[in-house]
Amino acid sequence: MDNKITKEDISQEVFDLYDDYAHNKINRRQFVEKLSIFAVGSLTLPSLLSFMTPNYVDSILVQPTDPRLKTGYINYDSPKGGGSIKGLLSQPAETKKKLSGIIVVHENRGLNPYIEDVGRRAAIEGFITLAPDALSPLGGYPGNDDEGRELQKKRTREEMLEDFIAAYEYLKAHPDCNGYIGVVGFCFGGWISNMMAVKIPDLKAAVPYYGGQPTKEEAEKIKTPILLHYAGLDTRVNEGWPAFQEVLNKNKVENTVYFYPNVNHGFHNNTTPRYDEAAATLSWTRTIDFFKIKLKK
Repeated sequence: MDNKITKEDISQEVFDLYDDYAHNKINRRQFVEKLSIFAVGSLTLPSLLSFMTPNYVDSILVQPTDPRLKTGYINYDSPKGGGSIKGLLSQPAETKKKLSGIIVVHENRGLNPYIEDVGRRAAIEGFITLAPDALSPLGGYPGNDDEGRELQKKRTREEMLEDFIAAYEYLKAHPDCNGYIGVVGFCFGGWISNMMAVKIPDLKAAVPYYGGQPTKEEAEKIKTPILLHYAGLDTRVNEGWPAFQEVLNKNKVENTVYFYPNVNHGFHNNTTPRYDEAAATLSWTRTIDFFKIKLKK
């Protein structure tokens, strides 16, 4: 990465362009072509591409070898979804009692190092967590996000939803889990989190980050308490919130929503320049506090 580039050097149009690319509205060739318009002076095209690309190596907060955790990959059955699904299961190393569980749902590119890290971060807080890889039927996360997005487009989100519902069932039956389970998800995973609240009556808590909302008919089925995080600059996703809130409030479903001003979609992801440390830290504190209340047996 070119260390001379800072987040402040990048115009909002570049972040919006990256958002279009990340959500498959434009392909890589179109992204590079449009990005080249902003390559001026020291902002060369290679340096811009490097700056916008996720940096996993330097961004892990809880290492896979952290002695406080017991963590490793498992496989579970998803008969209505993709068959056999791989996931990262993490829990405190010194588990003295059954733990409440959290399903951690990735973005639209499979189980990348960032989401694995989030699974470990939640486990450090005293939960047993499962972070599934919806790309498992296609060979799993391929090692980079570009190929991961292409792979995920080959599956329907409805089928992948079944994989995360099956993850809930797996975790609920786990001998170290007390059966009180919540879900947190990001982007695509935010939509999954909302939909798990639609589909699983016994889900104790849902925390969608900048997630697409269910339809009105789907939202009518929700009874699960929801904590929602939205990015202030993310008009694409935010426009669906008022209608969703109207249904939740009408049905007296507990919901708490936070809009974080002047931050982009993906602000929790600390591997890209869309990351906003203040918003990410505050939202994660709120998330863990919410889970500690709602998942208390």
